[in-house]
Amino acid sequence: MRLNLEHISKRVAGQWWLHPLDLVLQEGAVTVLLGATQAGKTSLMRIIAGLDSPTTGKVTVDGKDVTGLPVRERNVAMVYQQFINYPSMTVARNIASPMLLRKESGVDQSVRALAEKLHIEMFLERLPAELSGGQQQRVALARALAKKAPLMLLDEPLVNLDYKLREELRDELTTLFATGDSTVVYATTEPGEALLLGGYTAVMFEGSVLQYGPTAEVFHRPKSLRVARAFSDPPMNLIAGTALPNGIALTCGPVCALNWQGVVGAALTLGLRASALRVHARANDVALSGRVELAEISGSDTFVYVSTEVGEVVAQLTGVHYFGLGAALTVYFNPSQVYLFDASEALCLAPERSKG
Repeated sequence: MRLNLEHISKRVAGQWWLHPLDLVLQEGAVTVLLGATQAGKTSLMRIIAGLDSPTTGKVTVDGKDVTGLPVRERNVAMVYQQFINYPSMTVARNIASPMLLRKESGVDQSVRALAEKLHIEMFLERLPAELSGGQQQRVALARALAKKAPLMLLDEPLVNLDYKLREELRDELTTLFATGDSTVVYATTEPGEALLLGGYTAVMFEGSVLQYGPTAEVFHRPKSLRVARAFSDPPMNLIAGTALPNGIALTCGPVCALNWQGVVGAALTLGLRASALRVHARANDVALSGRVELAEISGSDTFVYVSTEVGEVVAQLTGVHYFGLGAALTVYFNPSQVYLFDASEALCLAPERSKG
């Protein structure tokens, strides 16, 4: 399915929910809508689905204008934050319902195959109320897949699940979407989810699309500071600086040696992802001395918040580490891992990507 959004906007009670935007979704691929709450992701998905009409613009599918076509006349599968299943039907019947509407043959075998993919085959004779939240969301996903729609819309489908279930389902969804059987639009607030799903990402902010392209490209080359903020978790460390002939002078801090040809004296913002900071020095590293404000362990990583001469920074360290509150700590980064943004917040330098 080739899905084009042409000059789509949405205005409600005098407020822009979506500013005019254009998007061409890649056929048979995953497009992630990434942005904070109220970025416009759900509003855009409702227009794509036919649940709402845009204020301006049109939606075309394979070259046909479907803007005014109601959702019941579109071949779209949807999964929401709140898992929606038929409470009086068994799991098997829930999954089978789209197939039965199409009067398919071999429904039982197809249901079992889908249930096995999502690891719910042992629950086929149960009612949804007898399942956990994660299991119920798997049922909703299986039913959406059973519809075999050329377009699948998923609006933060994992947000209400616990950490472990989210990790499991993300891996499963990545495998399921890799078949290319459907064009998938997936809304999320989590950068890690976008990276895991791959495909393409549209970064949204307050009803606008800031950047759209292959997910890895958007992550590694955010074209603005706002995109970099949206695509960093924890947030990117931002440090004010001034351009020198041989690098960047960090405000109240050291000089970061960079081979950057810019206007001397220009105000710049240096960006560092948390994973770029370390507690052990390497050759050519820049040192930031400070004290530990907070250290928290999350999964297999430790996040250390350090108050330094250039402000508070957060370092993401692999493994479990322990730091005393208020303890002196120096963190290090290499100039090769620096992002630079100019006074207009546009990207002017990004780290080179490894070719390995």
